[in-house]
Amino acid sequence: MAEQSDVFGVELRRLRTAAGLSLSSLAQQVHYSKGYLGKIETGMKQPGVDLARRCDAVLGAGGRLASLVDQPAPASPPAAVEADGEVWVMSMAPDGSSWMVPMPRREAIAAGAASLLGLTLGTPRSASAAAAHDGTLTAFRSLFAQVRQLGQTTSPSVVLPMVTVHTHTLRGMANGAPTPVREQLLGLAARYSEYAGWMAQEAGDDRAAMWWTRNAVEMGAAAGDTELATYSLIRQALITLYRDDAVGTIDLAQQAQAAPGTSPRVQGLAALREAQGHALACDYDACHRALDRAAALLDKADTASGMTIGSASVSGADLNQLVTAWCLHDLGRSREAADVMDRQLSLVPDNAHRTHARFGARRALAYAAAGDIDHAGALASKVLDAAELVDSATVRQDLKRLARLLGREREHPSVRDVYPRLNAALRSPIH
Repeated sequence: MAEQSDVFGVELRRLRTAAGLSLSSLAQQVHYSKGYLGKIETGMKQPGVDLARRCDAVLGAGGRLASLVDQPAPASPPAAVEADGEVWVMSMAPDGSSWMVPMPRREAIAAGAASLLGLTLGTPRSASAAAAHDGTLTAFRSLFAQVRQLGQTTSPSVVLPMVTVHTHTLRGMANGAPTPVREQLLGLAARYSEYAGWMAQEAGDDRAAMWWTRNAVEMGAAAGDTELATYSLIRQALITLYRDDAVGTIDLAQQAQAAPGTSPRVQGLAALREAQGHALACDYDACHRALDRAAALLDKADTASGMTIGSASVSGADLNQLVTAWCLHDLGRSREAADVMDRQLSLVPDNAHRTHARFGARRALAYAAAGDIDHAGALASKVLDAAELVDSATVRQDLKRLARLLGREREHPSVRDVYPRLNAALRSPIH
């Protein structure tokens, strides 16, 4: 660790001197104290990746400094389970709480949970007959749109039970249905299952997220939709992104883009995820190449017909611009990130709480990193209003980063008001 500090300090001083910056000038631009930077340069303090990214951006080092900071190894992704070896059983308590637990299929049946699995083991012919009516599919598509809207405004614990029931109902109705109807039912069930995977990740359960995603891939394949298998790589890349695994994120996103027969939309979403991976690795040029590629692909995408995979929109804002801002912050260009976030989030309706929580947390982080503590504190309060409603495990990761940044400014009036509430939100369990 001492050797790492010495190497980083020497390189920081070399780059700063080459740029013609005094220690005071650099401190002012990266919003750390001159004394702290002095200790970093002399090896008396350990550098952090946040400081390294800011110095990289100011000194034009292209990620050189960030590469010198030892970071904890990314957590291993959740282990895959055998396709037919495990089921997930939902339990519901009288107080309205619910939870899902993994269980070997044989054990579930032996324990009397067969009734919960009945819809996947077989359904009466009458259900198949009902499914043959166009009205049934229309109703479930309408329900799916409503569930996704509900997911913008409330906790995954509210949405997941509904998505679970609808997924299994559709899958059960597909059993024995005529081929064209069966494929439509399974295709719709696959979209419900993919959304359940996203809600499971929002609830902080990566293993359940992968289980639902894998089932979506299987049902999509049975319905003739192979693109869900490609999209599942993007879903996995989101898990690795939140585990700070830049290499894994980039690899999965590039696999998705290389998959044959992938639509421009899914390729564009994969390019956005790749850009986020490059930003995490502090590779400015590769990040912007991926963002440019994503913009071109998404411009070609046809979302006018059918049900789109993944986020259909970000409630009025430009997804490419929001991800660009996300990347700019990770690249140490926080002021630029804040400006883009301001423009884009102004286009998002007030009731899109999940979008406001996710990207609003990033905006508050960007302002804090840019040294605008007043505005960061004010934004943090608004973000907490949205975050408390949607109860997102992924948003909490950015709130933890925000708490660390604002913790250095606890005596600041705007921070003094919001900091206790921020800590309380982070201590409360995810439902």
